[in-house]
Amino acid sequence: MRVLGVDPGLTRCGIAVVDGVAGRQVTCVQVDVIRTPADADLAVRLLAVSDAVEEWLDRHKPEVVAVERVFSQYNVRTAMGTAQAGGVVALAAARRGLPVMFHTPSEVKAAVTGSGRADKAQVTAMVTKLLGLSEAPRPADAADAIAIAVCHIWRAPMRTRLAEAEARAAEMARNHKARIAAAAASNARSATKRKTTT
Repeated sequence: MRVLGVDPGLTRCGIAVVDGVAGRQVTCVQVDVIRTPADADLAVRLLAVSDAVEEWLDRHKPEVVAVERVFSQYNVRTAMGTAQAGGVVALAAARRGLPVMFHTPSEVKAAVTGSGRADKAQVTAMVTKLLGLSEAPRPADAADAIAIAVCHIWRAPMRTRLAEAEARAAEMARNHKARIAAAAASNARSATKRKTTT
């Protein structure tokens, strides 16, 4: 599976392409950070992020795009910018018919380090180790983008199995309700027939 992982942001947007299979070695194809000037107009900054993401999608042709979900931040302005950048990424993927999956920060940390409360330094250290990189990706946004992609590769099969199990359970519930309804209707008909014959 080839995944484009994105740690959305306006000033720094981490972006990485990772190849791998769940439970096996993962390989970083490319990692970088898209930067936009803080004093530029919002629309111009979003366009710069969009152009860069589109170029990565065309060049690397990922099968899925994994984006860190904006979960909670104290700074509303930062959260808004992050969400807008994430929206631009999702739109670029949707234009190509690519599935987009969102992962929370704690989900990503738990997948990569084993702890949903790991700090950025721990995530960077584990990403460096897991992918056998000669040096740690810098800045942290780059390491986070890799971590998001790895998280998706490792968790996608589990999510698929869970979705399949939920679909089977829903189908069984529908069939059970249909049998109960059919039995009730049959009982009602039998009761009506008995009344008619008596």
